[in-house]
This record gives sequence, structure tokens and C-alpha cells, in this order.
Amino acid sequence: MIGRLTGTLLEKHPPQVLIDVQGVGYEVDVPMSTFCNLPGTGQQVSLLTHLVVREDAQQLYGFLTARERDAFRLLIRISGVGPKLALAVLSGLSVDELAQAVARQDGSRLTRIPGVGKKTAERLLLELKGRLADALPAAPGAAPASSRVQAEVLEALLALGYTEREAAPAVGQLPPGLSLEEAIRQALRLLAR
Repeated sequence: MIGRLTGTLLEKHPPQVLIDVQGVGYEVDVPMSTFCNLPGTGQQVSLLTHLVVREDAQQLYGFLTARERDAFRLLIRISGVGPKLALAVLSGLSVDELAQAVARQDGSRLTRIPGVGKKTAERLLLELKGRLADALPAAPGAAPASSRVQAEVLEALLALGYTEREAAPAVGQLPPGLSLEEAIRQALRLLAR
């Protein structure tokens, strides 16, 4: 799996960018929140990525923050929500705005996004309720290093076979300031109880 790309930004054509990584050009679809914060063409850029492999295509999706990528991954796990719709949701709302809409069960906020009708908005609210805040790294205001460590611990636990429902509470109980290795050890101890 391609988890991150660092290279020279060659082209920007919303919602797609072209990144040259040591002579190989990667086409990456990004949400508008990421697109608007990219440097100019010819400059270095680093994106966290999610690779979607299908029968007829392999598509890379890129994000500037772990919170965006984690939200994208939560969205595409919902039945009927594919990568394009998840990208549209993250282009229409920031991760924090999405979390607020879910917390308030505000479907009208979601239906303003192109491609999201009333039924899809209701499904998103239902599926994300209680999962979005728990599964994402800490909100802004928390130490960026802690947020990054929490996101990596969550990914590690998911890769080990734990469900988001099991892993997110353990990650939420971790004290700030731990190294990645120690945070994973403590999370595994919490899950073993």
C-alpha cells in the first residue's frame, strides 16, 4: 500500500494533482481542503495517501493531514459511499465541520454537498454517530505530536485486526507525550484487559 508521497508538485487540476517522486509521476485525487493548501507547482509537497484498487483501476487519494485521511477511510467503509463521494464530503466540509454535523445530527448540512441526497445524509449520520469523534485523532488544540501518534497507533491496531470500535477507546485513554512504540504497547495492554 502506498501510504505517503513526497516529491515535486508538477500539475494542479482540481481535484487532481501530479506529483513527481524521483522520476515517477503519481496522479492523486485530493479534497478541496487539501488542494487549497498545496504549495505552488515546482515546489516540494508531502501527502498522506490511500490507495483504492479495483478491477479496472488503481486510484490514489491524497491528504495533507492524518485527520482528513482517517475521516476518508471512515467514510468509504459506509455502505454506498465510495471514494468519490467521500472526497466530495471532505471537499464540502472540514473534518471538524463533519464531526459537528454528525454530533448535531444535522442532515441539512450534508445535503448541501453535491452528490449527497437526503437518504445518503441520513445513512452518513447514522453510521458515523459515535464513531467519528472516537476514531479520529484529537481535535485541533491538542499537541500535534500527540495527534500524530494517536493516528498512527489507531492505524497499527486496525492493521493488527482490532475493529475501530475496540481500538478507538484504547487510543483515547493514552496519555499525551508517549513515543509511538510506548503508545502501541500501552494500547495493547488496555485492549488485553
